[in-house]
Amino acid sequence: MLLYRVMHTPSQRVCYALKQDGLYLEVTTAFEAISTTLAAGEQLALGTRLGSDHEVRLLAPTTPSKVICVGLNYRRHAEEMGKTVPEEPLIFLKPSTAVIGPEEPILLPPQASETHHEGELGIVIGKRAAGLSEQEALSVVLGYTCANDVTARDIQRREQRYTRSKGFDSFCPLGPAIALAPSFVPGEHRLICRVNATVRQSSTLNDFIFSIPQVIAFISQVMTLLPGDVILTGTPAGVGAIVEGDMVEVEIDGIGVLRNLVRSK
Repeated sequence: MLLYRVMHTPSQRVCYALKQDGLYLEVTTAFEAISTTLAAGEQLALGTRLGSDHEVRLLAPTTPSKVICVGLNYRRHAEEMGKTVPEEPLIFLKPSTAVIGPEEPILLPPQASETHHEGELGIVIGKRAAGLSEQEALSVVLGYTCANDVTARDIQRREQRYTRSKGFDSFCPLGPAIALAPSFVPGEHRLICRVNATVRQSSTLNDFIFSIPQVIAFISQVMTLLPGDVILTGTPAGVGAIVEGDMVEVEIDGIGVLRNLVRSK
């Protein structure tokens, strides 16, 4: 089941929706209650029929208070970056202002001369949570989405820090939908990142150094997770430069394709 966040273009109203038989139907269940509703085996409440693709615009599937990223969570990516595999999850934050949705442009900042794509699986949190064990971790997951941890690589190399290089506006594309848990099992799916239709990254989603439960539990021991927050789980090998005019696609089967054109700011 895929959950979309959309703008109904005739009315300019923003809401969550399910897509059935080619039509979007408004979800009236409160976002914070969706996880609990599904866990209880109940159906989401549906309201207005919003129409077809021509009558809605897909938005970033959540408006997180924070985006928590896990660095170097694929062994081959650590190798290509010339970095030692960490002994515990390496985490950093992207600001909520970095988030954009499908078809919105990635804006290349004038301060950077080399910007890279990093296709990733994003975890969307459905419940407020803190101090979780690994056994409890998956109970707070609403679902999963495609993500791109866009990075100003020259700034990252120069500063050896992550905040500025990964925090520019538009540097966190998310979408096009949330594949709702527990019906979506990441390890059964594959991530592919393309630039201008050429495959740059390809990996199954069971090749993490630190598993999804480990990552969620570790982060929750540091900071409280809120409904709508996103955890980016790391990028596989194959990251590379993007330039003005490129079309970047992050695809995860079972979720869809996140497309963003690259433009100069």
